[in-house]
This record gives sequence, C-alpha cells and structure tokens, in this order.
Amino acid sequence: MTPLAELDIDPITPGFSLRPDYYDVLARLRADAPVFECGPGVKAISRYHDIREISRDPERFCSGQGVLVNDPLRDGGRIEGSILHLDPPRHGEWRRLLNRRFTPRAVGPMERQIRGHVRRLLDAVPPGEVVDLVDVLAAPLPVLVISDFIGVSDAVRADFRRWSDATILASDGRAALPPAAMGDILELVAFLGQIVAERGGAAGDDIVSLLVGAELEGRRLSESELVTFLMTLLVAGNETTRHLISGAMLTLAEHPDQRRALAAEPALLPTAVEELLRWVTPIQQFARTATRDTELGGHPVAEGDYLMMLYASGNRDEQAFGPTADRFDSTRSIDAPNLAFGFGAHLCLGAALARLEVRIVLDELLARYPDYEIAGDAEWLPSSLVRGPTRVPVIFA
Repeated sequence: MTPLAELDIDPITPGFSLRPDYYDVLARLRADAPVFECGPGVKAISRYHDIREISRDPERFCSGQGVLVNDPLRDGGRIEGSILHLDPPRHGEWRRLLNRRFTPRAVGPMERQIRGHVRRLLDAVPPGEVVDLVDVLAAPLPVLVISDFIGVSDAVRADFRRWSDATILASDGRAALPPAAMGDILELVAFLGQIVAERGGAAGDDIVSLLVGAELEGRRLSESELVTFLMTLLVAGNETTRHLISGAMLTLAEHPDQRRALAAEPALLPTAVEELLRWVTPIQQFARTATRDTELGGHPVAEGDYLMMLYASGNRDEQAFGPTADRFDSTRSIDAPNLAFGFGAHLCLGAALARLEVRIVLDELLARYPDYEIAGDAEWLPSSLVRGPTRVPVIFA
C-alpha cells in the first residue's frame, strides 16, 4: 500500500477533488489519518463525526478567521457582510433576517413556479440531439429561481452564470482567476450595488428590499455589507443546486436500475434526493480555526490550526452510513443527516429550496425522458470549493 506521504494529498490545490483516486484517498485518510496535516498549521478532517463536532462548536472552532480553503482573511484581507465568516451571536442575528424566507414551509408554495420553469426548460430541449446538460437545465434553473427571490428582470439573468462562475474561481485567490474573471466580479458588484440603491426607497417583499429595510445591531446595513450578503446568497444558491442537478443526472445514468425504479415510483424521490446529496456533495469543504489547544477523535489540534472539513469524505464514512457507504443506494434509510449542506449553525440557508428544486427536476425529467443518455465525458471545474461539471453532453430521448 502506498504511504500517505507519497499520495500528494493537498486539498488546498484547486482540482484536488478531480483526481481519479479521490474517493480512495479520502477512505485512506479516514482509516489512517483522520486529522491529516497537509501544510504548516493546516489539517484535513475526514471523518463524519469529527466534522460534525467542529460544526456544532463555534466556541472551539470559529469561522471569523476564515472559512474558505484559500480565504482572503488568512492573508490580511477584510470581508464585510459575509454571513459565512460570522460567529455567534452575530451570525444568528444576521441569519434571522432571512431565516423565515427559506424554511420548508416558506419555500413549499414555490413548487408550482419552479415546476413551470423546469417544464419550459425541457420544452426547449430538442429531443434526440446532443445538448449540454449544464447549459439547458442545470445552470439556468437555479438562476431563474434565485432571480425570482431577489426580483430581477430577464435581461440580467443570462449574466448570472458568468458572474457566479467567476466568484467561485475567486474563492481560490486572485492567482486562480483568468483575466476576464475579475471584470465579471466587478460587474456583479456593480449590479448588486445598483439594485440595492433602487430598492432603498421602495417597499417590497423581495429579499433585497427586506435586507435594505432591515435593522441589525441598531443600524441599517451598509451598501458593502448588503452587496456581500447578496453575493453570498446568489452564488451559494446557484452553485450548490446547479452541481447537484448535474451530479444527480450523472449518478442516475450510472445506475439505470435505480433510475427506472424512481421513474416508475416518483414517491421515492425525496429519499433519493437525500442519497444524491450524500453521494454528489457539491460543496467539497469549508474550514474553521481552532481557538485553543484541543483534540478531535483523540488526535491533537493546536490553537490556530486551520481545519478543512472534507464533506465528501464525511458523507462516505462507514461509521455514519454503514458498510455500504461506498455505494449509491437511492432507497437508503436516512439514519444520519448528510453533510452536503454543512451542519450546525452554518447549515446552508437555502437547503430546503435546493431540495425542492432537485426533486422537481427529477420528477419532470424522469416522466418525460426516463432513458436519457450521457453522450460523452463531462468537463469539470477545477476548484477547491465545489466539485461540479462545466459541461455534460446528454441526449434527451
């Protein structure tokens, strides 16, 4: 067996999750080095229960010193308005501004609207021809839904994917940015600043209006705080759902018997969506900083250690999901919550909405095209944050 030191384990490098032996490497980490030092003061956490322990204890493991693998806060940068970087009690105060808009009960009435979007997207697909799954379905749907939430016109929806892609690349630092990406990010900042200004004097029930009119800590949010808050919502809502849709369709194509069972009995879809979240895990990792000397699962952790929580590893941990954790099973009983949306206080705000979107996509898709075919190799985005394809050739037939 190859020693761990020779496996070049470096979750910091964009594209680490795309190596062909990725899940085998994660299994080795869980078994032999669940708290693995992959750089000075940087440790990769691979076991499910350790990730949960970190996520539920912000006093020992804080977000305020960085959450991205390549976080600008670790290089002396400053971020205003990022709910991701807040610790209690401020995090809870900020989250409560929008919590009620994203509960399962609140997003439930959106089913009809989302189903309409999915049907129109599928109506536009030419049956029997090779098309890009990301272009025709996975990317546009979450953009349409989040656009409904913030109340923007069709004219700018086409720009959202470009803006979102650039922001994801920026999460790995400026060195990872193509020349045009910084311009895309500046466009997004300018657009959000414009709609913040437009909603400043108007009453409304959309998310932007609610945030502009809200008071927090005895004051209104600044423009920079509002722009960062909205950017986080837009990118998170777009990227997570987009890559989950693509990953779900790739997974079901690889398991045709389970796909046929879901097409024949759509009532099984909610359970299947949970298994797809576990299996696909669109967001690969976030980080926390140890605020004091402590331990995880009996392994020492020093104050100041930067702990990268490998969600895809936790989601395939045999200690949480049993001896079949390395297999996809759309009927798997939900004995342990998966980590695809994080855990604890920072559980993804839009989790209920993403679940609803993916369930509706699969319901509509399998009713029309239960035998869709993947028509070639997918192309993948090199990122330390997400694992998702940028192109998937598919035939709807």
